[in-house]
Amino acid sequence: MADERPDTVRSPLDRAAERTGRELTELRAEGSAAGRLRLRQLEVTIVIAVQAGLAAALAALLAQRLLGPGAHVFAPAAAVGTIATAIGQRARRTFELLVGVGLGIVVGDVLRDLLGSGAWQTGLVVTLAIATALLVAGRGGALVGQAGGTAVLIATLAPVQPGLELPRIFDALVGGLVGLLVVALLLPINPLRVLDRATEPIVTGLTTELDAVAAALTNRDADAAVAALERMRGLDADVGRLNDALSGAEEVVTLAPVFWHRRARFHRYATAARHLERVILYARSVARRSATALQYGEPIPPTLADAVTRLSEAVRVMRRECRQGEGDPTDTRRLIRESAELAGRAWAQGVRSFGDGVITDLRTADSEVLRATGCDPDDANRMVRTAAGAGEAELRPPLRAHMSRPIGRTPRARRWTRLARRARARPDAFRPPTRTPRPS
Repeated sequence: MADERPDTVRSPLDRAAERTGRELTELRAEGSAAGRLRLRQLEVTIVIAVQAGLAAALAALLAQRLLGPGAHVFAPAAAVGTIATAIGQRARRTFELLVGVGLGIVVGDVLRDLLGSGAWQTGLVVTLAIATALLVAGRGGALVGQAGGTAVLIATLAPVQPGLELPRIFDALVGGLVGLLVVALLLPINPLRVLDRATEPIVTGLTTELDAVAAALTNRDADAAVAALERMRGLDADVGRLNDALSGAEEVVTLAPVFWHRRARFHRYATAARHLERVILYARSVARRSATALQYGEPIPPTLADAVTRLSEAVRVMRRECRQGEGDPTDTRRLIRESAELAGRAWAQGVRSFGDGVITDLRTADSEVLRATGCDPDDANRMVRTAAGAGEAELRPPLRAHMSRPIGRTPRARRWTRLARRARARPDAFRPPTRTPRPS
């Protein structure tokens, strides 16, 4: 009878083909993620471009109407510089721009009167203007750039075209104010939509990798846990974009009256987003310790993987509840309590050093998610501790019988016990002698 068992021997070509297919799948997934990121950024890019164009046109028009005829080039340039700077720093950029122009004018005028005009005088004026700006600002930025640029103009053009100082200041003022006006009133970006789109890739990536860590614990696959850890480390770029989105959204809800009614919702969203970064750090630690525990062959209770899965579900639900608005995050807190309780059961079932580290980091991540929902730090720690204790008590109930046992087991206690037994057996032998009264 012919052997009908399947041929399990694979050639190197088959293994190479399988590895190539796996790599192509990963590249396709990365390309799809990059495409979705570009689509999410497209709206913000278009809005910023339109804001810059509108601000430049309005600044040029106002400069012509308010400051008189002339080449008011710096007004639209200042407006575009205000719009195109990092989102969330436009008000500070405008202030730095005005201060930098003022410093450049003061240093340029003083040194031009003392030293005159020329090539080396221009170099010395620019050097001292930038040095003064760096001492004032403490770092590079718009203030330093504008101080140096204005000093160049004063040192080179003032001898040929006097009276540049006042128009330069007014141009900077008009351009900066027009830029802020466009951002705050005419064409503001929806801050909550920007935050939601910046949070989406982080929540998706974090929850996907937490599920991968849970599957690795279930299947005892250390390589899968290591791979999930590496993918979690790739979330840093998304976290940076989220921080930029937070700055921009805070600027909009502060300056734009049309979004003032959403300040409370923004602050709730911002609190959750800031704690989400800490959850990522502890999730990485969970993945790293899980991989180490699997590599060392430590026991992994099944409830530990369930606890990680509950944490992943809690992060998903937290984002949904933040998007819904002013609601009580009861579902998120319920899932976190379940995660902590399952972690307590896993500890009671028996873990070793790295497994104990996984449980510790998992409980800390649970506490951070509770803080993201608005819990006080002490209340969050107490809720996690109580839930974990309840899970431990289900498998290791307190031994109340030991509480009523006598604790005297020392040699002296044993000797008194023997004397008490003899006294009960022969009461006459231990009766004290009676005293006879003395004759008087």
